[in-house]
This record gives sequence, C-alpha cells and structure tokens, in this order.
Amino acid sequence: MRPRRRAAVAALISLLTLPSLLPLLSPAPAAALLELRFVAPPTLPPLPSLSLNARAQSDSAAMTPFSIEDLRLTKSGWNLTVQGQSGAGRSPVFAQYCPKAKCGSDAEGYVAGGAALAAGSLTLNSTGASFSGGLGVAPTLQCASGCPVDAATPVKIASDATGLLAGEGVWSAGGFAANSLSLAAPTTLRAPPNEENYRLNVLWTLSTGP
Repeated sequence: MRPRRRAAVAALISLLTLPSLLPLLSPAPAAALLELRFVAPPTLPPLPSLSLNARAQSDSAAMTPFSIEDLRLTKSGWNLTVQGQSGAGRSPVFAQYCPKAKCGSDAEGYVAGGAALAAGSLTLNSTGASFSGGLGVAPTLQCASGCPVDAATPVKIASDATGLLAGEGVWSAGGFAANSLSLAAPTTLRAPPNEENYRLNVLWTLSTGP
C-alpha cells in the first residue's frame, strides 16, 4: 500500500484591538486606563494533522482561554466577534499555502487557484465553557450551538450586557471542551504537494455596544 500523505492544518491569527490601545509592553497613560481591552487575546490552537483518505473527516482541539476587561466609567456593553479575514496575503478560509520561499513552482504564501475548504468548515462550540473572575453579571458566550469561525461576515462569540454593574473587572473565558474547535474535512480534500499545507487568517474584534 502507498503511504498516506499528511496535510498539516494551521491557523494564523490576526488580532484587532481598539485603535486607542497602546502595545501591552508600553507604559499606559492615565487616559488609557479607562478602556475596553483584551487582557489575554483570543488565539486559535494548532489543529492536529489529518491523514487524508478520500473520506469525510473531522479534526478538533480545545479553544484557548481568553480574558477581557472593561475599565470604562460609563458601561455600554461590548461584543466579541470573529470572522475569516480577507485582503492581500490573507485567506478567510482554509486554503493551500506554501510556508517557505519555494514549494515546487509555487512561491511562498497562498497558492493562486489552489485548493480551499468552504466557509463554515471551522466551528467553535462553547458548551460547558463560561466566564469567571469579574464582579457583577458575567458576560455570555454565544456559541452553545456552534459558531463558524471562518465566516465571511462577523459572528458574535461573546457579549456583555449594558449597565453599571455588568462586567466589572477582568473576565476570563475558559473551560472549553477538548473538541470545542472543530474542522470538517470533506471527501474531496486532497493533501497539497511540496510540503504545502492549509492555512487561514482569522480576525477577532472587540467592540462597544449592547
């Protein structure tokens, strides 16, 4: 029998923070202390490699914990959304990618016209997970029924209610199940050649609002 080829599945994370925030390693002025911010930003864990065999398969990992703090004097609520990120050098869905200077005839980066998975192939399920650590009413995770991570439009992952006592302090989302992040690989998916893999870019956005 011919050995099965393995296709590595990786995830690149592009993180969007509020424009007024300074880098975490820089001293923050007093005005910056009254912001809505990530304490520990959301990141996607690496997914295990799959042995592609012309059968529908699934791949999974535990979503990493993340933390958010709302230091604003006037609370107006907040939302955390995620979506696949488009643009130059990015892909909103898992797409064929060359991770080095040259992969056969393909240059480093996403392969033009290469194989790709459909949007909605990567999902996050927050069943069993929760926010802890803050004061008042805890924020809510929104993906008990599963949320697409690689959608073309923003999908709400978590939210905090409005009100003075809602969401005080640092709230940490944790307790995600071992299979909370799941990738569906169709029968048509093939292992890319020349040490290439499948990769995507994901954008996390923390914004104000009920």
